[in-house]
Amino acid sequence: MADVITYRDAVAEGIAREMRRDSTVVCLGEDIGEAGGVFKTTVGLFKEFGPERVWDTPISEQAIVGAAMGAAMTGMRPVAEIMFSDFLACCWDYLANEIPKVRYMTGGQVTVPLVVRTANGGGLGFGAQHSQATENWALTVPGLKIAAPATPADVIGMMAAAIRSDDPVVFFEHKGLLASKGAPPPPDHVVELGRAAVVREGADVTLVALASMVPMGLKAAELLAPEGVDVEVVDLRCLIPLDTATVLASLGKTSRLVTVEENPYQGGWGATLVSVVADEGFSLLDAPVRRVAGECVPLPFADALEERVIPTVEKVVAAVRSLAAY
Repeated sequence: MADVITYRDAVAEGIAREMRRDSTVVCLGEDIGEAGGVFKTTVGLFKEFGPERVWDTPISEQAIVGAAMGAAMTGMRPVAEIMFSDFLACCWDYLANEIPKVRYMTGGQVTVPLVVRTANGGGLGFGAQHSQATENWALTVPGLKIAAPATPADVIGMMAAAIRSDDPVVFFEHKGLLASKGAPPPPDHVVELGRAAVVREGADVTLVALASMVPMGLKAAELLAPEGVDVEVVDLRCLIPLDTATVLASLGKTSRLVTVEENPYQGGWGATLVSVVADEGFSLLDAPVRRVAGECVPLPFADALEERVIPTVEKVVAAVRSLAAY
């Protein structure tokens, strides 16, 4: 394998590894076959595995997720693609009401081991209906696992864990990260879901981020270092299971917390994390907590306006700087 791999290619590689390993893994979605996916994240799968295991579907999110649910209940491990995460709303009944409840309502007799993959997030000027970060939607539903990798290696490792999971997983692939590059992981690379990673050690402030906010947090940390502010960056990787232990351990060192999320401020995952910290780690804190998040407005199409709405490196730097000086 090459010295580097793109996040985009890592998606296809992660799926291919599991399809080679387990013949019950199938893929379905719009234009994922011969076309290789609208974001080119399924390139090579149709050629290697053929139409028996890579299915092009009609433009119907309900059909895609409904078929995946049925396939999962009857012994397959489907990987369904919803082209844009905004369109999860089109199949919300399946995703919120049916899929996460089956295992519980059958007393464990029926599992639904499926993955719903989707392109998530803004920053690319795609407008209000194609730019949302929607992890928070899934976070309100008990019974779903939520994965949102920030690096190519994590894409492959977390994809393996997601496909092998006996519980349904919503797998958010960030559109703004697709062209980013990183070291390819070794064969058989698996990243356990619900295990955060400390991607930069620091002593002064803990910055917790997810997906595209991770490189943003690292950039902010770089800019703050010459000012004598030493930022520890934690990549949550998953929202469910949520690794609060890693965050609390980091706060034990830094005693200051900033969360950075692309979701709107209202009802954001940062609020959930902050409430856990207030409950379980209050004595660790030497300052108020700060949340950097998206504004509570539909995302503008114009670049300059979109930048006003979603987090930026400048906004993160300002939040951390104010907290360090508290």
